[in-house]
Parts: sequence; structure tokens; C-alpha cells
Amino acid sequence: MVTDKFLLFLKYIILTIILLIMIFPLLWMFRISLMPTGNGIGLINIVSSQITFNNYLELFRTSNMGRFLFNSLLVGSIVTVGNILFCFMTAYSIARYKYIVNKLLFISVIIILMIPVHIIIIPMYILMVKAKLYDSYGALILPWLVNPIGIFLVKQYIESIPPSMEEAARIDGAGEFKILFKIVMPLCKPALAVLAIQVFFTNWNSFLFPFILTQSEQYRTLPVALALFQGHQAIDWQHLMAGSTIAVLPILLVFLIMQRQIVSGITAGGIKQ
Repeated sequence: MVTDKFLLFLKYIILTIILLIMIFPLLWMFRISLMPTGNGIGLINIVSSQITFNNYLELFRTSNMGRFLFNSLLVGSIVTVGNILFCFMTAYSIARYKYIVNKLLFISVIIILMIPVHIIIIPMYILMVKAKLYDSYGALILPWLVNPIGIFLVKQYIESIPPSMEEAARIDGAGEFKILFKIVMPLCKPALAVLAIQVFFTNWNSFLFPFILTQSEQYRTLPVALALFQGHQAIDWQHLMAGSTIAVLPILLVFLIMQRQIVSGITAGGIKQ
């Protein structure tokens, strides 16, 4: 009994240490964002300097931070909704209709998963220029509306759902779209929640393609804006950390709200129906 309590206590101690190690960079970033501009970021200054929120106010007043935040939210939201819709429809078609075309389509999805994304940088840039989508919302949204990982994830989940309910709905006279969106889609909520969170996180943190496919501040997203916020001779750490905190907070909020769906979506796929 004593041994069990000691092991439980030791486990919590180890988990607490791991938590502190993981959360320390976030606390460090947030503390620097509350320091007066011009202060050093050494440990003594971080502990002793006063707390001020002027860095956040100056960030919105002197830069287009509001625009950058809006662009990231707009692009992330539209791409997430598009992936939920198109990945789900494609995955359902592949999982339920065993045509040779669908098999070839799924093979192409697997092949795309094996190709590093950096290989398509130059072709994507040329395509966006020729399509006259360069430096526009279209370049940030259209190429990412379908995610091969999302198709694979949702397909595997749909195959674990018994098709008997769909067959019963067909006997009752339900059409394919009604079956798709009224019966199958609600059953796929855990997998779709995981897909939505993964896609939103990926697009929110995306830097390379938004940096290459946009040029003006009008379409610049938060990661690109923060990367270009650094000076050539010095770095304004206080304002940079304030911007980084603004970029991190929505992600933390989404994760805290959706953590139950994340866990259920990951574990549900491993349960054999």
C-alpha cells in the first residue's frame, strides 16, 4: 500500500517536472512581452522589471497586427471548413464505392503522402502566377482545401462504421446526399474534429508558402509578419514576444476547448466495430 502511494506520488512529481519544462518557454515569452521596451532579456531583468501592457497596444497601433490576425483567422477557418467538406466526401466515396477509379485515387493519395511538400514550392509558385492568384487570398486558400492526410484519416474511420444504417436509410427512400450528411457525417464527428484541429493548426502556423505566395502586407499572415518584424541590426524582443503571444493564444484556446474531441478522435479509430 505504501509502495503504491509512493509510486503514485513519484509519477505526479515526474509529470509536474515535464509540464514545467514544456510550459517554461511559453511563460518566458509572455513575461518578456510584458517588459518595458529596451530592457534586456536576461534573467535578472525578467525577474525585476515592471509589468506593462503597452507593447500590445503599440503593436496594434503602429503596425497592421489586426490585419495579420484577421488574415490568419480567415485563411485558417476557410481552409478548415473546406477540408472537412471535401476530405469527408472524397473519403466516403473511396471507402464505400469499390470502383477501380476510387482504388487508383486512394493509391494516388498514398503516393502524395510520401512526397515532401517542399518539392512543390516552385511548381506551386509558377501555377499561382500563371493563374493570376499570386499575392491574393486565393493563393493562401485554394491549394489547401483538400488534405491527403485528411482523406486517409476519414476513410479509415468510415470503414470502421457498419454500412447497415446506410442500407436501411436507402430502403426508407433516403437519397445519397441525405445519407452522407445526415447519417454518416454525424458518426464521423470524432475523426472530423481531429482533422479540423490538425488543419487549422497547420495553416495557422504555416510560414513557407504564405511567405512565397504573397508579397503585400494586405495578405500577410501572422507567422510571416512576425518573421519580418525583426530588424536588421537588432531585435525588438518585447514587441516580437507580444506578437508571438497573440499568435499562440488562439491555438491554446482551441486546444483547451477541443481536447476531449482530440482524444476521442484518436482513440476511436483504434476500436474495431
